Amino acid sequence: MWSHYYTVTSVAEALDRLAKYRDRARIIAGGTDILIELERQVRTGVEVLIDISRVPGLSDITRRGDEIRLGALVTHNQVVASKLLVERALPLAQACWEVGAPQIRNRATVAGNLITASPANDTITPLMALGASVTLASLEGERTVPLAAFYTGVRRTVMRPDELLTAITFPALARNERGMFLKLGLRRAQAISVVNVAVVLRFDGDRVERAAITLGSVAPTIIHAPVAERALAGRQLTPEVISDAARLAAAAPSPIDDVRGTAAYRTEMVRVLVGRALRALAAGAERDRWPQKPAMLWGTAQVAYPLSQPVEHQTGTPIETTINGQRMTITTGQDKTLLRFLREDAGLPGTKEGCAEGECGACTVFLDGAAVMACMVPAPRAHGAEVITVEGLQQGGQLHPIQAAFIEQGAVQCGYCTPGFLMAGAKLLEEHPEPTMEQIQQSITGNLCRCTGYYKILKAFEEAAHKKISEVAHVE
Repeated sequence: MWSHYYTVTSVAEALDRLAKYRDRARIIAGGTDILIELERQVRTGVEVLIDISRVPGLSDITRRGDEIRLGALVTHNQVVASKLLVERALPLAQACWEVGAPQIRNRATVAGNLITASPANDTITPLMALGASVTLASLEGERTVPLAAFYTGVRRTVMRPDELLTAITFPALARNERGMFLKLGLRRAQAISVVNVAVVLRFDGDRVERAAITLGSVAPTIIHAPVAERALAGRQLTPEVISDAARLAAAAPSPIDDVRGTAAYRTEMVRVLVGRALRALAAGAERDRWPQKPAMLWGTAQVAYPLSQPVEHQTGTPIETTINGQRMTITTGQDKTLLRFLREDAGLPGTKEGCAEGECGACTVFLDGAAVMACMVPAPRAHGAEVITVEGLQQGGQLHPIQAAFIEQGAVQCGYCTPGFLMAGAKLLEEHPEPTMEQIQQSITGNLCRCTGYYKILKAFEEAAHKKISEVAHVE
């Protein structure tokens, strides 16, 4: 899929290669978009991938005064887990929780979501409402671009081929500010937005001093609803004011018809969602549905193994990795996904390919401690890393409790999706030994069963938790 793959260890190294290859190169971090585009051959002319996922410091979330900064490698699950962001940037945290499934949120970066520039992407809308800016670096230096000026059209930005987005910054919500993000999809998880909205309000007592209302998936780029924003200024959030503002917000875009919804439906849903958000903010209920202990599927030990020097992965360059506790040196597979590398080059066929686009979860593995979808990870990312596949779940000849529970509860069915469910279940039990039904359901939002028999699967998860607790009690 690519001719050159570089794993760099510094921003300077990444910028050098961007300057050299320009339009022929793309940065890869999470890779959840670019790999699918390369696989489908819809991203033409890309010969070089520059992997920045091992660059130290880019995964930091920091606060300086009233400004919050996200590094280029901050993932959606990092945002969900950040107390700072849940407290001072709730709309962004809510949007990140709506993205994909746990395995995707463990890899996909917020920066990547912004750069993809789809008007249906979820994190752009709240960051626009929060007044975010991005920092773009090149060998010529850095420049800061307000997010509102970053987009020039559908999947188009002002970034030059030699630039790297290194940071996202925005003011933390003040004590008199509150916000909320809402999304309408065609299913409860793994859904692309039909419409999404973010509302951020600054209050002066019980009156709105300033409002920001941003709308996604209703125009070529994320847009504000300026007339509705002005209509809220200086007013209390009475039912009449809310109704009027929602109506004005719905009049802001001129959406199109597509496979996810008609223009008329989108217009009406803008009115509904903006009204819903304003009512929640008026009642102080914007946090009511926020999960307190979400299933992240990153267990208790996430390790980002650094590399001592950059690596150019080309034909014959060995991928040195640890798979299921065994050190391996494999000289093939440098231009494949991790899924195909495991099956074809490492000789581990337990990881299955169901969709090859991050929808079904059959290819779930653990990469450096976190559950990911192997079809959305480039094989060179395994260099210097630790991978666990379904073959590695059993220890000392003993099945993992989730494996034993699947057998006892008859949850295997045709078996094709089973490896992915087992991996999700094992990681869930690692981080939540006594999971609630809500956490169990959250943990498998990235796993599809074509046999449609989820009741036995859910029962097996519950049974596995009991087995795990019994094992711990027996050891103690």
